[in-house]
Amino acid sequence: MKVFKGILSGKGLKTGIVVSRFNESITTNLLKGAVDCLKKQGAESDDIDVFWVPGAFEIPKTAKTVADSGKYDGVLCLGAVIRGETPHFDFISAEATKGIAHVAMQSDIPVIYGVITTDTHEQAVDRSGGKKGNKGWDTALALMEMVDLQKHIKNC
Repeated sequence: MKVFKGILSGKGLKTGIVVSRFNESITTNLLKGAVDCLKKQGAESDDIDVFWVPGAFEIPKTAKTVADSGKYDGVLCLGAVIRGETPHFDFISAEATKGIAHVAMQSDIPVIYGVITTDTHEQAVDRSGGKKGNKGWDTALALMEMVDLQKHIKNC
């Protein structure tokens, strides 16, 4: 039996990060967490490109463009959708999720979902560097692991 696991290394990793400007105080913290994680694992600043989009709905199209460019080993998708008084939350969170999943399935490189969906602003703060950690950091870990795992699979 062979067992394959990806290692957590940012060394030489070219990363595209697509991040939503809507709820920017939250998404900026997610971005900081992701970049900090990548750098602590050996990534260089020059190997990390950030693409700001207006909102979570625009993340999938930009993620596809970044993934299809051939310039990156993986793509992180970061955003924050916070429930409000209208059904807008349901529509945006569902479409962003489906869109990112579609891009991930069609891409030759890992495309990682890092859009937090919360009921309150406080919950979003907690997940972007507060009491619940930083989901941007967690997303970067997943990216590194998946990039390395896919390299193993391709070399089997």
